[in-house]
Amino acid sequence: MAWIDLSAKVAVVTGGGAGIGRGIALGLAAVDATVVVLDRDETGAAVAAEIRANGGRAEFFACDVTSDDSVARAASEVAAKVGAAAILVNNAATMLSGGLETTSMADWDRILSLNLTGYLRCARVFGGPMLARGAGAIVHVASISATFPQSYSGAYSVSKAGVVMLSRQLAVEWGPRGVRSNVVSPGMIRTPMTEAIYQTQGVHEARRALVPARRIGRPEDISDAVVFLASERASYIAGEEIVVDGGFTRTPMGLIARPGFERS
Repeated sequence: MAWIDLSAKVAVVTGGGAGIGRGIALGLAAVDATVVVLDRDETGAAVAAEIRANGGRAEFFACDVTSDDSVARAASEVAAKVGAAAILVNNAATMLSGGLETTSMADWDRILSLNLTGYLRCARVFGGPMLARGAGAIVHVASISATFPQSYSGAYSVSKAGVVMLSRQLAVEWGPRGVRSNVVSPGMIRTPMTEAIYQTQGVHEARRALVPARRIGRPEDISDAVVFLASERASYIAGEEIVVDGGFTRTPMGLIARPGFERS
């Protein structure tokens, strides 16, 4: 018997068309979940087709998680096509550059609407049937920026910190009704969204040197943690945050000069 088997589960992944979302969708498919890829454009359709080409079960539905109507429509279509979701992975997010003194309020609201309010919106709509059944799992993708401010990134860190607290509150309110909520917080992960950064001369080597694991993360590193939290193997884990960063956020003390305590 496989250690994790989600063959009886429908798993919805928001922002599943690329990067970490695509990795999560493929990871859920690898443990036999019926995967529903939600995205605003046809990249999601390509991911669903990729899963089906490899023998898995997947469907794509266009969805804008900042819209009540769009999320409600997608949930209705999902239920009609494959059944109600047993797993929701809140992943859709983006960032805009800019310091707090210059970020426009429109951009601030835009990021919070997608990265935070969108998570609550999807949790309510897809989590409603979970609450009615008394069973379900929600996994939210946050970031190490939820704890360590990422400067000049506008509302991004604030939105991710909000995701962590949202998950904890859902865990407390919905846990007694059978629905678990947890967070996976990625560190430095190489994705299409960050690829331009890593193409800059010297960036990859400099970043890799900061990580105890001595490599930059991959989408599948996040997927593995998400799949675990979504499964019954994590049935007694609720309101928690798993940081997946190769040990990067545990290194600050090693950056401080301490004569006599250097590596021999």
